[in-house]
Amino acid sequence: MTREAYHKALKEVQDELQSMASMVGAAIKESMVALKNRDIEASRKIVKNDIFVNRKRFDIEEKCIRLIATQQPMAVDLRTLAAIINVITDLERIGDHAEGIAKISVAIGDEPLVKPLIDMPVMTDKALSMLKRCMQAFMDRDAETARKICDEDDEVDAFYDAIYKELVLLMIDNPRIIKDATYLIWAAHNIERIADRVTNIAERVVYMVTGKMEEMNVSKY
Repeated sequence: MTREAYHKALKEVQDELQSMASMVGAAIKESMVALKNRDIEASRKIVKNDIFVNRKRFDIEEKCIRLIATQQPMAVDLRTLAAIINVITDLERIGDHAEGIAKISVAIGDEPLVKPLIDMPVMTDKALSMLKRCMQAFMDRDAETARKICDEDDEVDAFYDAIYKELVLLMIDNPRIIKDATYLIWAAHNIERIADRVTNIAERVVYMVTGKMEEMNVSKY
């Protein structure tokens, strides 16, 4: 493979990475909409489609390993490929969290939610914004933006704490809703974990750019 062909292949891998991130982002958004609207069929479809995210991850990983094995890339390119392998793992896990929200929606079934979803969709939008901007930071090689995104994880944690406390109080007031309220706590926890995964991706952006591993996934909240 010529150097020109190699750099073309590297760009194609990065384009596929962005495609995977878009798939995952859509799954997160759709899972929350389906939960809020009690759309069981849409939730089942999200669960079913998670296999495509998994396949995309394995396809990208295989291409990265092949490039490393056959092209012996130098420092910066090697860090890029290593970062991509780690990022796709976190994206696949984020997809699992979206699937988890959809499964919760299916488990609740035709029952109405114990409370209207107000904070949780806002929390989801925040996590989605973090993911989108973090992937752009990856493409732009923008370590500073990646570091700032990590700081935003505290906002998502604050949303989760507020939702958790509200639902616990509802359960204390009405023990009959304990099961369905617990489902919503699990849904919120999935979103909180999505934001944690985004901070992992941000750490890889910093590593790719600087060559230094930095622990930034530490909540200040």
